[in-house]
Amino acid sequence: MITIVVGTNRPGSRSAQLADDLEPVYRNLGQTVARINLIDLPASLFDPSAYAAKPPEFQPFIDKVLAASGLVVVTPEYNGGPPGVLKYFLDHLPFPASFERRPVCFVGLAAGTFGGLRAVEQLQQIFGYRDAHVFPERVFIPHAGKPTPPDIAQRLERQAKGFVEFVAALKGEGPQVRRVPTPQPAAAWVERRRNWNPFER
Repeated sequence: MITIVVGTNRPGSRSAQLADDLEPVYRNLGQTVARINLIDLPASLFDPSAYAAKPPEFQPFIDKVLAASGLVVVTPEYNGGPPGVLKYFLDHLPFPASFERRPVCFVGLAAGTFGGLRAVEQLQQIFGYRDAHVFPERVFIPHAGKPTPPDIAQRLERQAKGFVEFVAALKGEGPQVRRVPTPQPAAAWVERRRNWNPFER
């Protein structure tokens, strides 16, 4: 299952409109598609007590992430970075299960010339820190709100096809992705990191 994350809670966002366009692209590639709209986040998640105990209303969002074979993050750029609500959402997902070894790809959009480049690059750092498998082909959509460049649809379709193949390869269902062996850290450090709570500080 491919889960598309709309990276803003702004009503009527262009990110949500773009996600509408992406869903049939992935379905046409034979994928089951789920959607996470941050505008639907429960108000209880924004209570400070949610850092210690997640509200039960948030569990369906967690389930969509954990069930995903791959995540597609559609993010606008606000003030040179991703929306704060997107980072807040990521911070409340289970560590490390939500992103560790989970494939993820990015689509950025912005009113400026670079089409969300800064937002996507910051998210790549975050997901890289969380040990996700980051798909290298990104799509940036500049001048959001103006007529869409004619090649955007083709670029999104090419990205989707490549990402589906990337996900399949990592699952062992397609051409194998070459993995470079990395030194394994000490077992005690691994166990400590798995049990680490980022909010206990």
